[in-house]
Amino acid sequence: MKQISKSFLTFLLIVFLIQTSSGQSETLKKDQRYIFFLHNKFIEENPLDVSHPEYGKAEYNEILASLRKDGFIVYSEIRKKNTNAYDYAEKITKQIKKLLKQGIAPNKITVIGTSKGGYIAQYVSTFVANPDMNFVFIGCFRDVDIKEIPDINFCGNILTIYEKSDIYGVSAVKRKETSKLKVNHFKEIELNTNLKHGFLYKALDEWITPSKKWANGN
Repeated sequence: MKQISKSFLTFLLIVFLIQTSSGQSETLKKDQRYIFFLHNKFIEENPLDVSHPEYGKAEYNEILASLRKDGFIVYSEIRKKNTNAYDYAEKITKQIKKLLKQGIAPNKITVIGTSKGGYIAQYVSTFVANPDMNFVFIGCFRDVDIKEIPDINFCGNILTIYEKSDIYGVSAVKRKETSKLKVNHFKEIELNTNLKHGFLYKALDEWITPSKKWANGN
């Protein structure tokens, strides 16, 4: 009987430790913040060691390293050439909905997109249609977009960042005003780096720092 009792107590202890460990890992998972980073078109069309004739190399890996340095789990990949933005946004939407089903709170998920990646991110905002998710759109809005891309509707906590010297350097407030979905928070930042569209090729604190703050709920 003593041997059986000891074995039974050992079994109970193991079960307790497993349950406690599982609970801790689940808590950590739910407290974790996630970023989906969607790069610009130049990276689709050129190897990373190739420089743009005006803007230089696209610092894709450096951008990812900066985001991960602050503890974010970062999802990103180099897209195939001529990727369809609409279709790719549907793919990202499915990945996000999977995280949501796993119990990750929407305010722990941020989609950051630069240039073409920013347009994909705008579609993701439309498709997910969750007002508590975070989005950062960088260098990806023109006034003509309202007429040329009418199927985009902002939804979520929206931060837009644009460069004054960039041809895409205009406020996206018109899109916010015409969007039919709920926007909980909306903020814009105008940069003055004088780097034109090349500002988003670089791992610059000017746009990465506010993106991180937005992803952290600030």
